[in-house]
Amino acid sequence: MQTIRHSEQTLKTALISKNPVLMSQYEKLDVGEQHLMNEAFQPTSGLFGPITLHSQSDWIISHPEAPQDFEQFFSDPYRKTPSPEKHSIYVQSIGDILKYLKKKKPEDAFCVVGITMIDLYPRDSWNFVFGQASLTDGVGIFSFARYGSDFYSLHYEGKLKKLQKTSSSDYSIFDNYYIPEITSVLLLRSCKTLTHEIGHIFGLRHCQWLTCLMQGSNHLEEADRRPLNLCPICLRKLQCAIGFSIVERYKALVRWIDDESANMPGVTAKHSRKDKGSLPKPVEAFKEWKEWIMKCLAVLQK
Repeated sequence: MQTIRHSEQTLKTALISKNPVLMSQYEKLDVGEQHLMNEAFQPTSGLFGPITLHSQSDWIISHPEAPQDFEQFFSDPYRKTPSPEKHSIYVQSIGDILKYLKKKKPEDAFCVVGITMIDLYPRDSWNFVFGQASLTDGVGIFSFARYGSDFYSLHYEGKLKKLQKTSSSDYSIFDNYYIPEITSVLLLRSCKTLTHEIGHIFGLRHCQWLTCLMQGSNHLEEADRRPLNLCPICLRKLQCAIGFSIVERYKALVRWIDDESANMPGVTAKHSRKDKGSLPKPVEAFKEWKEWIMKCLAVLQK
């Protein structure tokens, strides 16, 4: 096991920058927001810890890449930002792939993200992928099939009985596709994947600073260790890209967790495609994240 622990000065520079313009921009943030973000470089912070690598197969070891601090993010000429004309994120539950999404992309869409429970194999020579994306076109497709608790079971009902070869325009294979047991763990894993990939579309690269949602993950165990929250450095990037009050954002996240959770226990029965529009929202696995958000709100509202 290896811990990646940056110095206080390194994290401070990654968050605030040494560029006078960006430093001035940071100083104009709400005092509470500065208090929360300053937790990034506090050695004893209970909110944001260092990255721990558990094996040689973890993402940072397997995929070495240069870290991205806030100044690099801010100065990236290829970074796309929302505009009054392109301001919406569409999440489309479909089986159809990128070409379809591009054709169906609404005029006001910043991006369209398709989700499916079908396992994705983009090429015969490839192993599975959790997702595919064309960031220049603002479209992506992500599979949550392997996040189900029964995916690796011999009795998993979503597996094809035999290989089916279809044309690139034939999506009939997705008709009446299998929907696994809807659990809070499946929902948590899906939220992590979806928000991580949308973060990339906003220009956030893989985080190598602190424990963070934007860390890469090479396998399911590593993905489960990754938190649902952004570290302060990535949070500042996202705030710069979209513009929001961190307090209001965290309050909205708490409302989302609490909404209907009191009378919506975990689902135990399998669901058909017909009733997918009224599935309950199991949020038991989000309890630890909610507690973390409440601690952040306490810092923000001091």
